[in-house]
Amino acid sequence: MYFDDLNEVKVLGNLTNDPELRFTPSGAAVLNFSLATNRRYKQGETWSDEVTYHNVVVWGTLAQGLATRAKKGTRVLVDGRLQTRTWDGPDGKKNYKTEIVGSNVLLLDRYNKDVTDAAATGGMPTPAAPKAKAAALLEDMPEMSGSDGIIDPDDLPF
Repeated sequence: MYFDDLNEVKVLGNLTNDPELRFTPSGAAVLNFSLATNRRYKQGETWSDEVTYHNVVVWGTLAQGLATRAKKGTRVLVDGRLQTRTWDGPDGKKNYKTEIVGSNVLLLDRYNKDVTDAAATGGMPTPAAPKAKAAALLEDMPEMSGSDGIIDPDDLPF
């Protein structure tokens, strides 16, 4: 049995800086940004966080749309593929850069949100942020709440 090769990546994280929109000489839009993802693990009795930074590049109309809506701290889900570029530096040294070429990017935050928390935590949201968002959503949707009109945000899956 033969299987085709697979080069597929999916990352969920926060933008570490404002995206940079540029245009190639032929007029194609290209957007570059860095995304921080967090892995939480237990080491003995202590919980530790490990942040990984990913370089992302997006092309075309998707790049132009994201450039106006995504800012530092915005939470996004990126689908794409890995690509490694190589070039010779001015010193003759071979340079490598691995990046995610995004084919689909989903904004999970409003683009005009206050990003001071994300900036203060290195691009990662504070643990209380999802609970506060869930509580705010429930206030706007009473029909989604329990029989007594209250849902504990800790019971929500996000």
